Amino acid sequence: MSLLHRPGLPDSKRDRSIPYTYEAQVDRLRGAGIAPLTGSYFADTLCGLVALLADEGIAPAQARLFAVYGSEPTPLEAGPCLGEDGRWLQPPRLCRALERHFLATGDERYRGHVEQGSCDYEDRDTAGHGPY
Repeated sequence: MSLLHRPGLPDSKRDRSIPYTYEAQVDRLRGAGIAPLTGSYFADTLCGLVALLADEGIAPAQARLFAVYGSEPTPLEAGPCLGEDGRWLQPPRLCRALERHFLATGDERYRGHVEQGSCDYEDRDTAGHGPY
């Protein structure tokens, strides 16, 4: 049985046009080491990942964001997730910003995030996990 056919898996996890999960790679030493010690944070939703990073005190410049569709992570820009002050946005402002970014650019990496209406991720857990 493949991962996408597991019983109990949210329907949106079977939709291959949107990311299966989201990852943030962060230097766990925050630049204090000779070389970066990369840790990964994960969440089923981008809003969940951003909330976790904000809660952990990880600045946008310290994280590299990825959308994971299959085996290859696809890089994301942090810009659409940031407010005018350069800090992480939180839902529902984050949801509106991602929706506006998608509508303005057509960038499929940010499709499906909406504040009102039908969010492609509403059946997913928004809790983030990490670092791993």
